[in-house]
Amino acid sequence: MRRSYYFFAIPISTISHMVQTNTNAFHNFEHEGWQRAAAQYDAGFGDVTAQSVEPILDAVHAIEGVRLLDVACGPGYVASAAARRGCAPVTGTDFSSAMIELARRRDPAVVFDVGDAEALDFPADTFDAVTMNFGMLHLSQPDTAIAEAFRVLRPGGRYAFTVWDSPPKTAGFEIVLDAVRRHGTMAVPLPDGPPFFRFSDPKESIRSLEAVGFESVETAIVPQIWKIQSGADLFLAMRRSAVRTAALLSMQAPDALLNIEREISEGAYSYRKGNGIELPMPAVLTSAVKPI
Repeated sequence: MRRSYYFFAIPISTISHMVQTNTNAFHNFEHEGWQRAAAQYDAGFGDVTAQSVEPILDAVHAIEGVRLLDVACGPGYVASAAARRGCAPVTGTDFSSAMIELARRRDPAVVFDVGDAEALDFPADTFDAVTMNFGMLHLSQPDTAIAEAFRVLRPGGRYAFTVWDSPPKTAGFEIVLDAVRRHGTMAVPLPDGPPFFRFSDPKESIRSLEAVGFESVETAIVPQIWKIQSGADLFLAMRRSAVRTAALLSMQAPDALLNIEREISEGAYSYRKGNGIELPMPAVLTSAVKPI
C-alpha cells in the first residue's frame, strides 16, 4: 500500500487536482482511532470544539421546528444544543459506535445512530439543516460527504461545517508540528488521506460546495481559545484525544518523542495567562444553501 507522509502539509493549490486513493485504508484508520479516542475526547478537545456549536447552529438557522441532522456528531454537542433550541426532530450520526454510546449517555433524549457521512441512510430531501462540527477533516472522501449532505437536505435547506484554521493561527497544531519537525520526522507510514487543513482555505471550501450544487456559500472565522492547565496537557490531548496527530506522535522514535514532548510543553507555556494556558485555536465555519 502506498503511504502518505505529508498529510498535514500538502499545498492547498494542488488539492483540487488530487486523486484520493486507498480510501478504505484511511477510513479504517480513522474509525479505529476514534473507537480508541472517544473516551478521552471530552477531556481533551471538548471545551474548545464546543465553542463552535452556537455559531454552526446560527449558520443553519437552527430554530424551533427545524429538522436537523448532525453528521460525524462525536459526543453529540451540536445535536444536543439543537434540541435545546427546539429543533425537532434532531438526529446525530457518527461512524464510531464508541462515540455514539458516549453521545447517548450524555443526552438520552436525542436520537443517535451509527452511520457513515459518505453514505447517509436517509431519503433525499429529509432535513432542513445538516451540520458537521470538526468532522470533515476525518473523512476519506469529503466531497462525497458534501454531496450526501446536499442530497438529504430539502430545497432551501442549510448546510454548515467547521474545521480548524491552519497553523500558525491554530497555536496548538503549530506547537506540535514544529516540535515534530525539529526533533522527529513527519515521514511516518500512515494511510493516504486528504490534507488535514484542506478546508481551512475558504476558496477550497467554496469551490467544493459549489461543485455539488450549493449556493450562497460563505465562510467565517470562529475565534476560539483552548484553555489548559499545563504544557503537558497539550501533549496528552494530542496523544490521547486525536487520531492523525496521535499516530504521528506514536510513530516517533522513543528518544525523539521525549524531546518532542518537552518542546511541546515549553511551547505551550509561551501562551501562559494567569494560572493557566490559553491557546488560540480558531475554526473556519463554512455554510451554504441548497437551491429551491
